[in-house]
Amino acid sequence: MSENTIRVENSILSLDKKSWDKCANPKSRDFNPFIGYEFLKALELSGSINGESGWLSSYITLLDNNNDLKGCIPSYIKNNSMGEYVFDYSWAEAYARIGGSYYPKIQISVPFTPATTQKLLTVNNDLDNKIKADLVSGIFDVTKNLGCSSAHITFISETETKFLKELGWLIRTDQQFHWNNYHYRDFQDFLDALSSRKRKNIKKERSNALKNSVNIEILHHKDIKTSHWDHFFNFYINTSMRKWGHPYLTREFFDMIGDNMSENILLVMAKRKNKYIAGALNFIGNNILYGRNWGAVEDHKYLHFEVCYYQAIEYAIKNNLKRVEAGAQGPHKIARGYEPQITHSAHWIRDLNLSNAVSEYLKDERKFIQENINILGSYTPFKKN
Repeated sequence: MSENTIRVENSILSLDKKSWDKCANPKSRDFNPFIGYEFLKALELSGSINGESGWLSSYITLLDNNNDLKGCIPSYIKNNSMGEYVFDYSWAEAYARIGGSYYPKIQISVPFTPATTQKLLTVNNDLDNKIKADLVSGIFDVTKNLGCSSAHITFISETETKFLKELGWLIRTDQQFHWNNYHYRDFQDFLDALSSRKRKNIKKERSNALKNSVNIEILHHKDIKTSHWDHFFNFYINTSMRKWGHPYLTREFFDMIGDNMSENILLVMAKRKNKYIAGALNFIGNNILYGRNWGAVEDHKYLHFEVCYYQAIEYAIKNNLKRVEAGAQGPHKIARGYEPQITHSAHWIRDLNLSNAVSEYLKDERKFIQENINILGSYTPFKKN
């Protein structure tokens, strides 16, 4: 019998911040802002999750005999598949056609955040895999006890992918586009690594982006004021409504991360004639810059590339970060120096018939994803050796 106990908490406030962060970001691992207590708390307290969002917080925790937190999971009960960036709508539809109910399901991820990081969070010690195994057993129990069809862990590390595969989880792959810092001295050094035509294109795009009296401001930590969040939220709402019709994050969310996480935030703002017109929100990890949200109230050709991609590259080079993760989607990023990168998720489905069908589907999908990455990789702008 395990000496550890699984408990489900419906609010991050029921958990001690220091204990959570000891599991989420131990000193032995690279810091990731998204699984930290403050980011998850901001999502919850701002009303960005719970309520009618389709995300009901249900944090799975593992406690020892002294009631000390030994492991935890950012887990949610979902009644839809919105805001996940790993699309399983076809699975839900297929299950419904044979009379099954795919929702509710358990989603283990950071809401609205397609960033790879640990999801089975543990105090890092010699019993790490034992604690992870207990957490996975807890996932099985919670999924069954709550009457959920399945459990899904998305944007997981390679270590977790291997661990979960050995436990029989179905592994799914997808792709993103990341910029890698090959020890560049400055932006020009990066440009020098590109083919002549691609180098000229980037210079042209950067020049055109700043036409019409547009200039860029880089804001970090205490430079970021409430007024900046007012402008940025306006950009976010305008672009989200126009492109997707469903902005997930509330205005309060940005105040909360600004108050409690400003040292991990980089805000790139574009100004024209003393008026803010566009911006990009980035988060800073130990060695990674994460591009998250973009918005604008004016259309200027190539401004999106300048604010989201080129400024991120410049910051990463200046601060010796090893890569920039620019979020989901976007083959257009390749021409700007971003390379295709495989991502992983793991899935456990209770219904054996559905699980077997999904397993067969994933075999073909993994093959397609790898072939696509190989093809896209041949189109990177770097000089050919």
